[in-house]
Amino acid sequence: MEAMVQPRSPADVESGGGGAYRWAADGGRRAVGGGLRGRLDALRELIALSRTRLDGRTLEGAGRVLETADERYRLSGEHTVVAIAGATGSGKSSLFNALAGANRSQVGPRRPTTAEPVACVWPGSRPGADGLLHRLGVPTHRRHVPADGSSELRGLILIDLPDHDSSATEHRAQVDRMLELVDAVIWVVDPEKYADAVLHERYLRPLAGYAEVMFVVLNQVDRLPGDAADQVVDDLRRLLDEDGLALGEHGEPGAAVLALSAATGRGVGELREALGQFVAERGAADRRLAADVDAATERLRSVYVAQSRVGLTERSRAEFDDRLAEAVGAVATGRAAERDWLRYAERACGSPWSRMRMRGRRGSRGALGFGVGATDVGMTGAGLTGVGTAGAGTTGAGTTGVGASRGGRTGAGAADVGRTDVGWGGAARGRRSGRAGVGRGQDGRGAAGQARAGLSRTGWNGDGAEELTAGGRTGMQQGPVGRQSAAGHRRADGAAAAGPGDASVVDGRAAARPVVEHAVRTVAAEAAHGLPAPWAHAVRDAADRGAYGLPEALDKVAAEAEESLRGGPAVKPRWWTVAASLQGMLSVLQVVGVLWLLGAVTGVGEATAWISGLLPAVLGSVGGPALAWMCRVVARGPARRYGQDAERRLRSAAAACGRARVLEPVAAELLRYREVREQYAVASGV
Repeated sequence: MEAMVQPRSPADVESGGGGAYRWAADGGRRAVGGGLRGRLDALRELIALSRTRLDGRTLEGAGRVLETADERYRLSGEHTVVAIAGATGSGKSSLFNALAGANRSQVGPRRPTTAEPVACVWPGSRPGADGLLHRLGVPTHRRHVPADGSSELRGLILIDLPDHDSSATEHRAQVDRMLELVDAVIWVVDPEKYADAVLHERYLRPLAGYAEVMFVVLNQVDRLPGDAADQVVDDLRRLLDEDGLALGEHGEPGAAVLALSAATGRGVGELREALGQFVAERGAADRRLAADVDAATERLRSVYVAQSRVGLTERSRAEFDDRLAEAVGAVATGRAAERDWLRYAERACGSPWSRMRMRGRRGSRGALGFGVGATDVGMTGAGLTGVGTAGAGTTGAGTTGVGASRGGRTGAGAADVGRTDVGWGGAARGRRSGRAGVGRGQDGRGAAGQARAGLSRTGWNGDGAEELTAGGRTGMQQGPVGRQSAAGHRRADGAAAAGPGDASVVDGRAAARPVVEHAVRTVAAEAAHGLPAPWAHAVRDAADRGAYGLPEALDKVAAEAEESLRGGPAVKPRWWTVAASLQGMLSVLQVVGVLWLLGAVTGVGEATAWISGLLPAVLGSVGGPALAWMCRVVARGPARRYGQDAERRLRSAAAACGRARVLEPVAAELLRYREVREQYAVASGV
């Protein structure tokens, strides 16, 4: 009984054994050869990894190759199936009979003569030919054995095929089907039709990759006079070379070209000898399947081989991070945080009198409804237009205003905040926006547009500090009005700003959306550059899926950063306390000196006592502002570092959001492509 080839056990799989089958215990059937086994395994893995990226029609040919390989190696490995193919009248059947040593295939003038395949089996050391013949569809009554039973062709299964140019369609279909299943082919041509276009264009040229399992035989050379046979053979070699068919010359692998006469027996012995050596090697099935894998991988080349080096460079990642940082206003946030630090330092290191005036200013502004609102202020001659969202009116020469905005522009699009000078009596309380130029709508968000924060300058009289928050989006009302509508705001050119019902007032998140979309499109295009079309499409799809909701996620990141900076520095520098103590001492000296002078003036003390009171009064009056100026100079360095740290944290948070939503899915697709590319390289034998 035949030794069956068993499927691999799980232990075999875990141990790394490749191929669908292994050697049977008694060596009865051959498993896939080492190199070919790895290629088939790689092709199988390639198909598994690509099913969700490529359509079924693209992978259909490779799947058929795997099915053919599995089926072939389930059957006898001791037999080599060789088909004899040719055109009508080329002498196929005559050659078949010459090799078999008897008339096993019908020969005659009627065309077509061979209507169904005929087989001649040289028994091998073990049975198993029946399975192969059943696979080929050779009828039982058309299966024969050779007359002489010579051992030189032991294990050969020779098939006489119908004519490939038969007038019967079913004959041609049968030839095409069996050519895909046999291990090797002997193409028989004759002096009249060896250059037939049908033979070369339909068969030899497409099958050029199968040269190692191919014989090309020029039959009927007995009909050629003199050295005409050599001339025809040379011309046949030329045509085969033009077809791309490698010829086995000088020991190189390729198709063997022979000249013979089946009728006279001339050259048949040479063919028999070549077939004997070919069959004895027991490698025809492997070489045929290797050629099948070559053909399948070549057809898949365009969907797996990139045109150039693929992947995201560090520069592309950095540019993507920069665009996201721009979208959340990281630079503006850092500058606003720096100004916040300076404001807190001024408040902590200022004189008690200046701090009292600051609190009074804030209280009066709150009572009037002047809040943080993102008001675009216009300059009206000597007076300042202080348009608050709570309905504060324009002010005259002495009315407290929000401040003058130099060159401030509003509306959708990119808005340059410009330089803001705080008015004489008012503290410009609002956020220096990184993302909006119109103001907040009902939902408290700024209008569309990317704003580049400019430099701010505070009108310095000890009470005009500009209160800025580091959020990077325009403002929230600090007074009792709360979040206000942008209705009634005035542009820098004097035109009324859009109200809440105006279509030009857009949610603050929409301000960043064009920047985010551009960043995602750019990084996706760079990642997909050079990739085959299906994988480039997969990369872009991954980026698009990650971009969905990214503006909202970035808005949340910006809001969290804003909230973390709202209370100012978490740790107050110790020198603030020292400066505040000195300011308190200087204020005491100022008060003592002033009282001493008042006593001298009113006569309570001696008339000459004013000289003694002048020194502490002058020292307290001059020392306080001087100390405050020194603190402002000293505070610039720490404030700059504080702003840079805030910018870096927001930039890192935005970059992390972009990585999680866009870069990581894109990297996963690129990794998947690299995996299939590696499998393709193994499958193609590169």
